[in-house]
Amino acid sequence: MAASEPQACPELKDGGVVRMEAREAPQDIKMAIHIYGRLIPSLGDTKFRPIITEIIEKQLEYYQKKTVNIYGTLLFGTSSAMSGLLANIVFRNSFKVQHEALKTCVSLTILPFLSTVITYKLFVTDALHSGNLSEENCIVRSMLIGVTCGVLYPCSLAFRKNGRLAVKYHSVPLPPKGRVILYWVTLCQTGMKAMAVPLVFQVLFGFIHGSYHYALCEKLLAKPVPEE
Repeated sequence: MAASEPQACPELKDGGVVRMEAREAPQDIKMAIHIYGRLIPSLGDTKFRPIITEIIEKQLEYYQKKTVNIYGTLLFGTSSAMSGLLANIVFRNSFKVQHEALKTCVSLTILPFLSTVITYKLFVTDALHSGNLSEENCIVRSMLIGVTCGVLYPCSLAFRKNGRLAVKYHSVPLPPKGRVILYWVTLCQTGMKAMAVPLVFQVLFGFIHGSYHYALCEKLLAKPVPEE
């Protein structure tokens, strides 16, 4: 009696490979993704969307707080305030002004400080948060802010305020007609040379501060958000 031949299994293909039917996973099994070392439910699951939104908001809030570099920015603004104070002293001596010392001193320290902090926040910190700023641009912007808000703005402010006081109280002779600009430049020549020192300092400080701030952002973005 001939042995019955084994029937071919419908799940076998050529080469002995088992054909598996595509089956759907159970409803309670969801896809997951890993972001910064944390398990986050699938974006396609509507009931987990509030959780995902909350996690993303916490991550953004964490990185924005850590990458503001508030102490470095305040120090940058303080250096501009000191530059403004020096500019006030230099131009007061150039114009031989002895009146309203406290008023000019306060304005020439507060205004450069605020202008530096606000400008740096708008053009460097916010740009770093958006991710649209390279390291070179960050350093260049920081240096330009140091020169503009830390030297040029305080010098022009000190020149205008103390020049007005010099004319008001007649501490220096009035300029001759037709040579007004040359007259004031001659009076301020010594002061302009003295302001070369804070100019170099602001350039170096802007370079160091910009490079440090960019490196800080890169370092923090490479780290996972700590668990609460």
